[in-house]
Amino acid sequence: MKITATEIADVLLIEPDVFGDARGYFFESYASKRYAEHGLSIPFVQDNVSLSQRGILRGLHMQSPPSAQGKLVSVLAGEVYDVAVDVRLGSPTFGKFTAKYLSAENKHQLYIPPGFAHGFCVTSEEALFTYKCTEYYDSKAEISIAYDDPALAIPWPIEKPVLSKKDSEAARLADIPAERLVRFTGGG
Repeated sequence: MKITATEIADVLLIEPDVFGDARGYFFESYASKRYAEHGLSIPFVQDNVSLSQRGILRGLHMQSPPSAQGKLVSVLAGEVYDVAVDVRLGSPTFGKFTAKYLSAENKHQLYIPPGFAHGFCVTSEEALFTYKCTEYYDSKAEISIAYDDPALAIPWPIEKPVLSKKDSEAARLADIPAERLVRFTGGG
């Protein structure tokens, strides 16, 4: 397994070891011992799966403390453009984002620590997206940040994404009360 820091050091790109032959392939999508060997001792408590069609954009989502979630995300079928935005108060990369294409073909994963808003846009006909979370979903803690917030300037790969009602009404980052954001403590 290869783990590389992205443009924002606390967001990690994970490339699992893939073993393939004429029959197909095999890889460990998660093994706590192996991740711990690489410094990622992460207590995941909930797994989620979503299926979306081309052009669907989900996000930018996060949860406020104490329910802030870290996420390990990947794609089982199709491809997405995956985005993590640092919204940790006091972070040197506050308001900055990193984006990677995740696909069934490349089998890459992203680890996104608590304090980041997360979203993805489907670039294939459909995508089966999976994510492990470090905290349970809490509707009262949920925050949605506008995917097209001009202060973030995220270059999404499609011009007119299909959004949920919640995402189409999301606030700009500047309008999120500071007490709802995670405070930067020097690491993920």
